[in-house]
Amino acid sequence: MFNNLSDKLDKALHVLKGHGKITEVNVAETLKEVRRALLDADVNFKIAKTFTNTVKEKALGQDVLTSLNPGQLMVKIVKDELTELMGGETVGINLSGNPTVILMSGLQGSGKTTFSGKLANYLKTKKTKNVLLVGCDVYRPAAINQLQVVGEQIGVEVYAEVDNQNPVEISQNAIKHAKETGKNVVIIDTAGRLAVDEAMMTEISNIHKAVNPQETLFVVDSMTGQDAVNTAKAFNDILNFDGVVLTKLDGDTRGGAALSIKSVVDKPIKFIGTGEKMEAIDVFHPNRMADRILGMGDVVSLVERAQEQYDEEEARKIQKKIAKNQFGFDDFLKQIQQIKKMGNMKDLMGMIPGAGKMMKDVDIDDDAFKGIEAMIHSMTPSERTEPRTINASRKKRIAKGSGTSIQEVNQLLKQFTQMSKMMKMMQGGGSRQMMQMMKGMGK
Repeated sequence: MFNNLSDKLDKALHVLKGHGKITEVNVAETLKEVRRALLDADVNFKIAKTFTNTVKEKALGQDVLTSLNPGQLMVKIVKDELTELMGGETVGINLSGNPTVILMSGLQGSGKTTFSGKLANYLKTKKTKNVLLVGCDVYRPAAINQLQVVGEQIGVEVYAEVDNQNPVEISQNAIKHAKETGKNVVIIDTAGRLAVDEAMMTEISNIHKAVNPQETLFVVDSMTGQDAVNTAKAFNDILNFDGVVLTKLDGDTRGGAALSIKSVVDKPIKFIGTGEKMEAIDVFHPNRMADRILGMGDVVSLVERAQEQYDEEEARKIQKKIAKNQFGFDDFLKQIQQIKKMGNMKDLMGMIPGAGKMMKDVDIDDDAFKGIEAMIHSMTPSERTEPRTINASRKKRIAKGSGTSIQEVNQLLKQFTQMSKMMKMMQGGGSRQMMQMMKGMGK
């Protein structure tokens, strides 16, 4: 996400490199490029202008600290203002009420139904809530079926009245059902249209008045850029929603919506969607996103994701095996499964400072480990435990069984050997070599 914006801001801020003093001339030159980068990211012109004017006011006249050069000082100022532009503070979801009622709103195709499932899964697994999903999209073909599939996938009940065409009645009946069955969170998935129209606004306004939700979220496709901001304003005028959800941030998004929406509607971005999986949901942290946009990574979020998948007992076993040189392919396979649960690889690499730039030309998709897993599954138990026993005839069998080539098997064995050595070296400065190896695997 934000790859183009990150690259352009990086180039813009390099203008100050080598200068011993921040002057009006070099600041103006830098901010001209910063404004251009924001406009290219589809940020509203007035917002981009206000942003660069604020940065200019803070930059001019400041003495460069002895430990910083002008470029670093400007990066800090830009980072602070980006954080403010996106909301400044992290704003959580309101879970008061019994049950808590959460109303989802947005245009058709914005990802409301999928995100309703992600939010239900998030509240169920991380907040230990008993959630009820409600299908109130009575117009779109198979909308309720889609929600039921999502509900089954995450183990959450879905309330629907297939023969009822009145979404207000359905939502009221659903809340009654939630109280009777001990559900403490109700998520109402509403209908959308291809564009804002009076009928849709009237309907969702009526639902809002009938259920009086504790939380009303506006779901927006971040890939629609400035149009998303305009749509958010139209919805906010009717609903006065509590927060914004940005979906599809894993796609080719320019970032304009994330940077502009808070300034236009004065409502916080609360969640972001970063993939198709039900686990691909993150609480929005403006400061962390500013770090990522400026290529500083997001180590805190990466650690948080890792901790969610961390098994302390398993880690101790792995550590002992590495120390005794007994780390095998079965252990490697377990590590792959944990990494996959953390999110898509491109997103994870972007959280490591400097790695985003190194990996930007490498195509890593969600199936990046598919071939590796197939090769490991084609090995016998003894081969997985002792890879050195894999000779030419065994390589041929493994390649045939996994639908890969002997060259790919050789590459896996070579990289596995390198990785085993690297795991011992990590505390000795081997992280850069590990990154290069990951880049090779991506290619």
